[in-house]
Amino acid sequence: MAQFNTVVSPSATNADTPQRADLFAGQKSLRIAALADQKSRCFKRPKARFAARLAAVLLCGLAPGLGSTQTATAAAASINPATTPASAQAQAGQATTPGPNTQSTVPAPTASLTISADPVWFMADGSPHPQVAGALQVLAAADTHGLNPETYEATTLIEQFARLAQPDAPMATQQQRTELNARLNQNLVQYLSDLRDGRVDPHRVHQKFDVPPKPAFDARQYLFSALQNNTVAKALHDARPRVPMYDAVVKAMAQYRQLQNNPAWASPLPALPGRKLEVGQPWAGATQLAQRLILLGDIPAHIAPSGDTPAGNIAATQAPQAISNASASSALSGSGTTTTMSNTPAVYDAALEAGVKAFQKRHGLTEDGIIGPATLAQLNVTPAQRVKQMALTLERLRWTPLVSAPRMIVVNIPEFMLRAYDVMPDGNIDISLQMRVIVGRALDTSTPLFDEDMRFIEFSPYWNIPPSIARGETLPRLRRDPAYFDRQGFEFVLKDGSVSTQLTPANLEAVQKGAARIRQRPGPQNALGDIKFIFPNNTNIYLHHTPSPQLFERSRRDFSHGCIRVEAPVALAQFVLKNEPQWTQSRIEAAMTAGKSQTIRLAAPIPVVLAYATVVVLEDTVYFYDDIYGHDKTLAKALKMM
Repeated sequence: MAQFNTVVSPSATNADTPQRADLFAGQKSLRIAALADQKSRCFKRPKARFAARLAAVLLCGLAPGLGSTQTATAAAASINPATTPASAQAQAGQATTPGPNTQSTVPAPTASLTISADPVWFMADGSPHPQVAGALQVLAAADTHGLNPETYEATTLIEQFARLAQPDAPMATQQQRTELNARLNQNLVQYLSDLRDGRVDPHRVHQKFDVPPKPAFDARQYLFSALQNNTVAKALHDARPRVPMYDAVVKAMAQYRQLQNNPAWASPLPALPGRKLEVGQPWAGATQLAQRLILLGDIPAHIAPSGDTPAGNIAATQAPQAISNASASSALSGSGTTTTMSNTPAVYDAALEAGVKAFQKRHGLTEDGIIGPATLAQLNVTPAQRVKQMALTLERLRWTPLVSAPRMIVVNIPEFMLRAYDVMPDGNIDISLQMRVIVGRALDTSTPLFDEDMRFIEFSPYWNIPPSIARGETLPRLRRDPAYFDRQGFEFVLKDGSVSTQLTPANLEAVQKGAARIRQRPGPQNALGDIKFIFPNNTNIYLHHTPSPQLFERSRRDFSHGCIRVEAPVALAQFVLKNEPQWTQSRIEAAMTAGKSQTIRLAAPIPVVLAYATVVVLEDTVYFYDDIYGHDKTLAKALKMM
């Protein structure tokens, strides 16, 4: 699998890229002229030096693409020429991305609650404090975290502070300074709240997480301490969430933002020549497809020429020109042109097929290399749309309880995957196992999103058919096919607790009226398989095995009535019972096949989180999944992103 970032990410600290030059060239001539006029005076006194720094923020931060990773980093370097690449990244909201199974180990921000002091962003002489530039820089780059800079008045505040900082500007009145100081504090506090805790209550968007309380955090005191220590930009950066995958998504979003104006996405790919496209067929979109796959990293830029396949030559000859040499930044940013490849016949060949398979794997599609309607639709999703999708994922990561206990089980519904891991004392996570799962049908029986503690395991379980399923599906089937009752090992449990194995009209009627229920005895036909993992909840959702394991081979796996079927139940039981050594693998397997129901209580409950993320980053590779339940649309609407 090609890694996206190794293909499309130019040096974020290169201040001499054509992209940065275009930002400066695109500003109003009056601002540039004003800066030139001040050049000889900029370093004569503190106010003039601050004016130069604010002007740099104004030029870089308010240019087209406000807050993009590369722009913010360039602005950081302009504000303080001594800024190192690492510190510039910190000011821009970046971080070294941890491995796929870890989270950042930077200590979480803390603040003393014994002092309540508002930061004062003006010096004794009435001029803005030098740290203001760093604070405004972070607000201007809020979109690197999926936030909107204008929510925090980034443009207005930068312009107002820049006016006050002009060397020949009249001194601001005390009232003006007080009001501007209050507005900056208010917006910085709001930014910290949004960055740490999110902007939306998850309950408003159908995600019923019991978010654990966080340690008390006094945002104003936190800012006050940072201002006193001259570490404002770093402190704002360090306030980001310490949860798995957060930094990796931030990094991936910055890379996709660089592709937003690339000519490869200037128009959609042309229609397929038929219902599907296979190797060897001519297609007018082959060249454009090759460009996209190279930029996304699904075709390696260093691939060797095949010599006998047109697409192979595309990958081999164009990748170094488009990616590796000095034109990389212009190709990525869209500020330059891409090679037309006019001499290349438009044929979908084996090299393109390999790239499409890699693309399909990253998008939850069947990895067959055939371009059908579903694959074509994903290929036509623009980088700008992917940036919005990642912003939604960052919002969810702020309030999904992924590290609330020492041991966790998390099911990501759109990915159809379960991961079980230990949370280490330093905050890193150690994934013990991952497996495919089957979840509720998107159309009518979607799996709800919540978190509860797993407390029981039932071996060789009964399946108590929910009344809605019994009335809607089981009873009609039994009336059409009475032999289905014995084939499935059903029995009736009457209101008095007695059990009947007789299929009679009276028993069917009792179930219809709610005076009895149907259950399925343990055995090879049991819908729950041979084990059930119970985390009590008011929606009667649990994890279980299945007698139909072949369904795990499907790329899209929403087939259940809402409960979650697990691919490797023995491995999951071993994880759950890890601290109970008497439950060996052989004993677990024996209990699963005993044919007699046995329920055990866990010595220590384990939280189970049913989560929803349509973007996952693993080992620098970005995976996208369908919004199968429409929760992305609901969240985007709540965030006013639609």
